[in-house]
Amino acid sequence: MSRILIIEDEEAIADLEKDYLELSDFQVEIKNSGDAGLQAALEGDFNLIILDLMLPGVDGFEVCRRIRQKKNIPILMVSAKKDDIDKIRGLGLGADDYMTKPFSPSELVARVKAHMARYERLVGINPKPQNDIVEIRGIRIDKTARRVYVDGVEKTFTTKEFDLLTFLAENPNHVFTKEELFREIWDMDSIGDIATVTVHIKKIREKIEKDSAKPQYIETIWGVGYRFKV
Repeated sequence: MSRILIIEDEEAIADLEKDYLELSDFQVEIKNSGDAGLQAALEGDFNLIILDLMLPGVDGFEVCRRIRQKKNIPILMVSAKKDDIDKIRGLGLGADDYMTKPFSPSELVARVKAHMARYERLVGINPKPQNDIVEIRGIRIDKTARRVYVDGVEKTFTTKEFDLLTFLAENPNHVFTKEELFREIWDMDSIGDIATVTVHIKKIREKIEKDSAKPQYIETIWGVGYRFKV
């Protein structure tokens, strides 16, 4: 749930704003002075701040300036002062919007939603998921991009080579028979043709091992099969 901080010394106004925002499923916290509001803004985890201009203690201009030095979240400044100079000053200090009192609570909610949506688009609040990576002793397998790097150098793998390497790396220290690997990677019974697995293991070793005759990654367990050693 998105969290909003209201810094407003008029309690009736702050409570009204809070009620309307909570009806729109926001979590709201109120501070009634500039000092308390500034501390909460800098120490808390909020998605947007509604900031009154005329506050006891530190005024709204200074609160805005100091928040903006540390955080980039939307700041919606509100004030009974209608002078353009105050609006220009507030926006110049980093406020994202300026509303003149009195205003309707529904307009406030609408602006809050608009600014939060815009902020999320700009900074990517919901970024694309990270690539699925398997990394073991210098081998980096990017499952999402289907790419393999050995000591930082990309190696080219066929589809089955990639699938076989990935399967073994994701199941380290487990010994698989050739028949099991064939069923897993080729999705069928070997029908006696398990030499395919042997050929693919040989090709993989040539790409990932420093010395394929003395493999450090994919070991042969004689009379059984193969395992990926970690």
